[in-house]
Amino acid sequence: MFKEFLDKLLAPAPAILPDEDARLALTALLVRLARSDNAYADVERDRIDRILRARFDLDPGAAQILREQGEGLEAAAPDTVRFTRAIKDAVPYQDRIGVVEALWQVALADGERDDDEDALIRLAANLLGVNDVDSAMARQRAETRS
Repeated sequence: MFKEFLDKLLAPAPAILPDEDARLALTALLVRLARSDNAYADVERDRIDRILRARFDLDPGAAQILREQGEGLEAAAPDTVRFTRAIKDAVPYQDRIGVVEALWQVALADGERDDDEDALIRLAANLLGVNDVDSAMARQRAETRS
């Protein structure tokens, strides 16, 4: 299931992703961040579900299903560099700023700043093409929501 999706996402010239595929790719990136400190906690899963419900107007069951699909895609996805670059090519800039904000929300969900999570967010923001000002503003918005 994920191989075909990844082949499409990682094509030399990917098209703009349909909404459903973009949701899945962005969910997988949130999961990758949550797993980056080797402690994928319930509070992080809950935060991902809340982000998915709010961002995509999903009911709790649909958000959980999307998160579980994202967990599967994250496990099958290539390194973060290729994965985020593929998302950059397929997702509009404003949506990528929202992704950075969501990444910060997940990172802050457990109440602790982790160096591995911070590093992954900095890398992801850079690879997503989100400039430093927009990235910092996204972090500030996420901090006020925590």
